[in-house]
Amino acid sequence: MQEKEIATLLKAQREYYNGGHTLPLSARITALKTLQKYIQDHQKDFLNALRADLGKSDFEGYTCEVGLALSEIRYVMKRLKKWAKPKRVKTPLAQFPSKSYRQPTPYGNVLIVSPWNYPFLLTVEPLISALAAGNTAILKPSAYSPATGAAVKKMTDACFAPQLVATVLGGRAENACLLAQKFDFIFFTGSQNVGKEVMRSAAENLTPIALELGGKSPCIVDETAKIPLTAKRIVFGKFLNCGQTCVAPDYILCASKIKDELLRCIRAEIKAQFGENPLENPAYGKIVNAKHFARLKGLIQPEKTAYGGGVDEGKLKIEPTVLGGVTWQDSVMQEEIFGPILPILTFENFDEIDGILQDKQKPLALYLFTEDKKRAKASMARWRFGGGCINDVIIHLATSEMGFGGVGESGMGEYHGKAGFDLFTHEKSIVNKKTWLDLPMRYQPYTEKKEKIVRKFLK
Repeated sequence: MQEKEIATLLKAQREYYNGGHTLPLSARITALKTLQKYIQDHQKDFLNALRADLGKSDFEGYTCEVGLALSEIRYVMKRLKKWAKPKRVKTPLAQFPSKSYRQPTPYGNVLIVSPWNYPFLLTVEPLISALAAGNTAILKPSAYSPATGAAVKKMTDACFAPQLVATVLGGRAENACLLAQKFDFIFFTGSQNVGKEVMRSAAENLTPIALELGGKSPCIVDETAKIPLTAKRIVFGKFLNCGQTCVAPDYILCASKIKDELLRCIRAEIKAQFGENPLENPAYGKIVNAKHFARLKGLIQPEKTAYGGGVDEGKLKIEPTVLGGVTWQDSVMQEEIFGPILPILTFENFDEIDGILQDKQKPLALYLFTEDKKRAKASMARWRFGGGCINDVIIHLATSEMGFGGVGESGMGEYHGKAGFDLFTHEKSIVNKKTWLDLPMRYQPYTEKKEKIVRKFLK
């Protein structure tokens, strides 16, 4: 799509929004129901697209993408009427007589730029929030997941008039054209480097944004952890989607005294979950493209490979791989891995971790495996990260009851459920002042008597 076409599309959406068509709750519910029915009726199309782009099994494609999107729609529709109501707040006595309230209002025309690793879920979930809040939306799926992008475009073309929701396919040229436009809100999920470019572009128009980024999410295991269960859960979360998950444990930081036992259990769990030859397992995904395959292959140090390390370049597959003897200076620790490679580092004393984390960028997720309840509570309160789990991994994002998002270098803004509605909404503060009485204190001329009265009100 050319720049002129994109500008024309946005103009049409702006006119549609200005016409008030998205404001009624009935219109929002209708849009969500239409989306829900299409997804239910075309599940197989989306699952086939996810398999083509990322080698995802139908089970993984449904439980981690399609099913979560349907769950989010049901959750939002059930509660939308309550969320959209004006919220009465107390009015100071000095403003008597009046009524004060907070009015949720859509931003207007929004841009949603989604990534390739969960190309269906991370396009549809922010769309659900945007529609619930009463916005129009232009979706820009990643060019690295073309099958899913095409399926999403087919969906939006079938479900919505382009004045309400439209999908723009393409690569960097289309991204640049979209970011050059003046939107009312931009929602971006992707890498930190591209996130910086999105933020620079948004700044040109003073457009508010949400950035869902990533980073090196640590998985900390202390000496009290239940090692077999810890290994089972880490292996599940790390190698889900072939490691291409923004909240996957990026590396393990464990107590040195339990490293050997943990490594032994992780090896056993990889075999149990993925088989003796994961490269032949049809339920184990692939790397998205040759570029990322080559990058990941370059991070595997044969001399430090404690398990796995095998690759199939033709299928773009890399075995679940564990690296031991890793240092903070190794190349695998200099960037977000975003693949099926799991480095293990150690600490001697738990108190060391504070200093280690303080020197690192704030991660999107953090995981702590411990049976020490006081340690867990204190650590979760003290350390800075987007969100996480105690004694599990990644599951904190699979709920509509809590917001999901990063902090600092890992992002800004959160969504899912009510948090998503709030993200795509501006709450206006409004005072409705009555006309049957007008107190004179605020008007000139100011007198000593007026000042005494005002001071009593404003103590």
